[in-house]
This record gives sequence, structure tokens and C-alpha cells, in this order.
Amino acid sequence: MPSTKPKTAPKTNESKLARLGLRSDMDLVLHLPMRYEDETQVVSIREACLRGGHVSQVEGVVTKNETSFRPRRQMLVTIADETGDVLLRFMNFYGSQTKQLAEGTRVRARGELKHGFFGAEMVHPAYKVINEGAPLPTALTPVYPSGEGLSQAILRRAISDAMKRVDWRDTLPPALLKRMQLSNFEPAVKLLHYPPQEVDPNALVDRSHPAWVRMKFDELLAQQLSLKRAQVARRSKGAPVLDAVGTLSDAFMRALPFKLTGAQQRVLKEIRADLTQAFPMQRLLQGDVGSGKTIVAALAAAQAIDSGYQAALMAPTEILADQHFRKIAAWLEPLGVKVAWLTGSLKKKDKLAATALVESGEAHLIIGTHALIQDTVQFAKLGLVIVDEQHRFGVGQRLTLRNKGAQGRTPHQLMMSATPIPRTLAMTYYADLEVSIIDELPPGRSPIVTRAIDQNRRDEVIERVHAAAQEGRQAYWVCPLIEESEALQLQTATDTHLMLAEALPDLQVGLVHGRLKPAEKQQVMDAFAAGEVHVLVATTVIEVGVDVPNASLMVIEHAERFGLSQLHQLRGRVGRGSAASVCLLLYQSPLGSVAKQRLMTMRETTDGFEIARRDLEIRGPGEFLGARQSGQAMLRFADLETDQWLVERARDVAHSLLHEADDDTVEAHLARWLGGREEFLKV
Repeated sequence: MPSTKPKTAPKTNESKLARLGLRSDMDLVLHLPMRYEDETQVVSIREACLRGGHVSQVEGVVTKNETSFRPRRQMLVTIADETGDVLLRFMNFYGSQTKQLAEGTRVRARGELKHGFFGAEMVHPAYKVINEGAPLPTALTPVYPSGEGLSQAILRRAISDAMKRVDWRDTLPPALLKRMQLSNFEPAVKLLHYPPQEVDPNALVDRSHPAWVRMKFDELLAQQLSLKRAQVARRSKGAPVLDAVGTLSDAFMRALPFKLTGAQQRVLKEIRADLTQAFPMQRLLQGDVGSGKTIVAALAAAQAIDSGYQAALMAPTEILADQHFRKIAAWLEPLGVKVAWLTGSLKKKDKLAATALVESGEAHLIIGTHALIQDTVQFAKLGLVIVDEQHRFGVGQRLTLRNKGAQGRTPHQLMMSATPIPRTLAMTYYADLEVSIIDELPPGRSPIVTRAIDQNRRDEVIERVHAAAQEGRQAYWVCPLIEESEALQLQTATDTHLMLAEALPDLQVGLVHGRLKPAEKQQVMDAFAAGEVHVLVATTVIEVGVDVPNASLMVIEHAERFGLSQLHQLRGRVGRGSAASVCLLLYQSPLGSVAKQRLMTMRETTDGFEIARRDLEIRGPGEFLGARQSGQAMLRFADLETDQWLVERARDVAHSLLHEADDDTVEAHLARWLGGREEFLKV
């Protein structure tokens, strides 16, 4: 019996374009090519064979078309001209293509020509069925970023139609263009979509052509205008004035068993000055692993409490939140401060009790996870929000906590990150924030020696772990996955735990991973902190927030699978005491070029800012931003490494346009470049 289930209507081109963010004519016009193909020349098949390994365009007549099923289903098409023949190999193809490429058909094919087992061949070349004598294009052919079901032909047609309807008026005044030596908008865009034959193809590819410079400048200017305007808007909001550095702050400072470093004193002074203002602070506190950000945050909280307000500290994981709670409560509770603990795993009775303390104002400092932002949690008088590892929270999550301020006022916000933000990134994506940097480690920290070791030498590493334990030291052994994955062939945490327990029968080996219940996880962590567990096998749940000074050895399994910032964070779990510390990066050969770069960087430096700079080079800005931009406002055209000079110019122009109150120019430029996406830059 035939199915009565209705067929799903195919997605329209409009909906497919919308999935790429292309909703308006200007969106389409600014959907610029990611590369170009040179279809202006055809070479003979013989010449293409002699040039083997290069991309060539050839033309010939189909002499043979067959479907082979060994070693897998594929279509094999042979085309020939008067100089020779070449095989076109298609692994994925449709029945219609078999008919389209029937014998006798004239084809123009473009691809990388290689010499295979059966002679010269192109695998999945771009091709066109043509008539003899068909003219060649006179310009480079643009290739656009695309999505599922969107062919280049559909995109080119949509862009061409949009260009006929769009408002081409330049958003920037002629005097500014002349001063900055920038191209006019319309000819720049048209050149990039339809580059003339005489244009330098290298300048298009490396995006140094004046048309590309105009696009990159416009994009950077829109971003700077939006962020600067958000900063101005924030300063117009009311915030509680936390100007009392009183009894609690003084007693706290006197009770500290150590002296703050110069860098800690400097950033604390900056934060204290911000808290006395009647507009909300929005400061990013950067500091390398172990630089002492927590004590600075606790002193900021003391200033809020001294001023009669509550402070809240939100961390992305329970392990990190618990670490903060234990440390800060030990500092502040003896001084009469009530510190509340609020996480999703609390029993209902305990959660209700904690919520009541928050609502009544009896709790002065509230520490927890995203449970702090639930609707059921109402603060009596919230004056300061501290967000740790801020890039791991979404825009909406941070905004929700900020909206819980007292009497409709916006609380001050201090964001902390142990992933140092490179200067170029801070100037662009964080231009609306004040940035404080702790660039000095506390005295007495031991240097960390880093070694990369092939996993074939695992027995030597296990022996080293055993020797460290015999000397009274502890070790971490970090694994990237919990469950078995044949595809990745990764050693799992559970298997590693069993293997180490068997190999080291005289040692206590613990296991902690994300699937454990919070209470079980905490029990293992407590045993490790107390020295009862010698080796802790863990997934990356221990990436941040774990502070065990006696742990001096870190082994990272499959280090080639981790990002640079994550490797640096993990390494920072050791070297927190006075003993010499070692980080061993176990890797599986052969290594790819990116993995080699990462491991080399880890061996060469322990400077978080240098590591961040290299990570930006390798992976781009997305890793540092986390959920900050929700993927919407990433720079599409400008490159933060090569276009630093443009970032600085765009920042200066944005400042002057806003200072001169040139609202028409600002509005027109933001409307063109950001449309409805400006909100993502504001938190």
C-alpha cells in the first residue's frame, strides 16, 4: 500500500540563502567571493599533462563513459583532443550526469591533473558542456561561500539580480575617502564580483587589492562604531555607586598571608576606580594561569559588600565554582561575610534555602554556576557581577545575570579569563570593554618543563609517574574522551584508569569525568587534594579551577587532539607549588602540520600571551571569542594579523565620527554592514 505521508516541499532558494545569512539585497551584494577560478584560458591535454600537479582547463570530446563498481561506484569519463586524452573520475554523481556526458559531447573541464594508475586523470573536475567554438570568459570566475543545495550558478544569479536593485550610495563622505585613500564603494564591490581581465590575480587572492582594502576597512569601521556606541550607551545607564573601601576590605587585606604582586595592585586600583562610578563597569580581567585573578575578584566583591550591596560570582562548571567557593569562603567568612552556594545539582531543600538567603540579602556573596541566572533566583541588592571564564558563557546567559540588578540599575560587571586575548583581538572584538592585565606571576612558582613524547614510549611515562609518587608528588593524566571511538582511536579515560591501576598497584589511581554525579566528582577531587589519590585520571573537567600545589606532573594523552589554549590551561594545573614541575605531551604519529605547530609552541614557551598570539595565527579569532558573538559578527574579510594597520585606522575614524556627532554617516554605515546583527556586539 503506498505511503500517505505527505512529501516535504523542497526548500526555496530564499530559505537556503537565508540560512547563509543572506536576507536582503545588500547581504547578497556583500557576499563576496572567497576565491577565483581562471577559466579565461584553455590548454591542450598534452600541455596539461606536462604541467601535471597544476590546475588546468582543457577541452575535448567524450570518447568513453562507463560506470565502474571497483573499488567503489564511480563514473569514468574519457575526453580527448588532437593532442591526447584524459580521464575524468567522479566518485559522487547522478544518473543525469551520465546522460549529460554521453559520448560525442564536447566538454570543458578544469581541475588538478594527476598521473594515476591508468594515466592522466582529473578527480571531480569542474566542467561545462559546450558547443564547439564557445567563447571563453574574459574575466576571472568568482567562487562564493555556499551552503547545502546552493549551487554557484544560483548564488551568481541572486547576486547579479540584487546588484540591479541595491542602493549604491556611498556611506562614507568623499573627504574621508580622499583622506584615507580609499576606493569608492560601488566600483570596489563590482570589481570584486566581476574582476576585469587586466586585474592582478595575486592581489585578489591575497586581498591586498584596493577594492579589498575598502571592504575590509568598511567592515572594521562598522564593528568599531557599533562597539563604541554600545560603550556610550552603557555609560548612560545608572549603576550603584560602590565607593566604600571600608572595614571588610581593610580587614581582608590585612588577613592575606601574602603580599599582592605589583600587577595585582595595579588592576585592583583600576577596578576600584570603576566601581565608584555611577555607570556600570564592564571590565575584562585577563591573567595567565595562576596569576592570582581570584583574589582580585574577591577584593572587588569586598568593596561591593562594604558599600551595602551583594556580589555574585558565576563559573561555567561546578568544579570551578566549588574551587572559588572554598577558597573565597575561607577568606571572607571569618570576617563575617555570608557566602551562599548555588548550583543546579543542589537538592531542592538546599536550593530553596540558598535562594532564600539571596532574596533576603542575608547572603552577601553568592557563588555558583548558571543556576544563578534562573528566574527563581531574585537578588535583594545586586551591585557586582563577576563572570569567570566568560568566553564559555553565551551572550544571553551573561545578559540575564546583568539584568538582575537592584532597583532597575545595571550592576557592575567584571569578566575574568585565563585565556589571554591578543592585543589585535582586544582592539576589535573587545573595543567596548576596559581591559586589565595581570602580567606577573606570584613569587615562588616553579617553572614547568614541557616535553612531547611519542605514545610508543608510554611505559617510560608510567615509570616517571611512579617515581614522582615515590617522592611524595602527585600527577594528572588527562584523556580527551570517555567513550570508545573507533574512528578517532583515542585512549579513553576509563581504559586508562584501569591500565594505570594495574601498572601501578602500589598507588591510588582516581578517575573523574563529566558523566560523574557532582558529589562523586567532588569526592574524588577532595581525595586528590588531600593527597590520598596519587594519580588522577581525568577528562578536561580539570582544565580550570583545580588547585593542588603538590601535583607536579601532568600527562596529556593524545595532545595532538587539543587546541593550544586548552593545552596551556591544562598545563597550568601543575607548577602551583614550589617543586619542579613537568608536563608530558603524549602524541600519536604521524602528526599533521597544525598539531606539530601546537606541540612546538608548547615546548618553546609558557607565556600565555605568546601562546594566545600563535593560537590566533593558527585558528583565527573564533576560539577566543567563544559564544560572545554567537557566530554572527565575525570578521569575514579583515585578517587580524595582516590588517592590524587597518584596525587602528578604523578605530580612529570611528572615534572621530562619534565625536563629531555625524549620526547620518554612522547610521547609514551600520545599517549597510550590520543590519539587524548589531546586538551581538553589545554584551
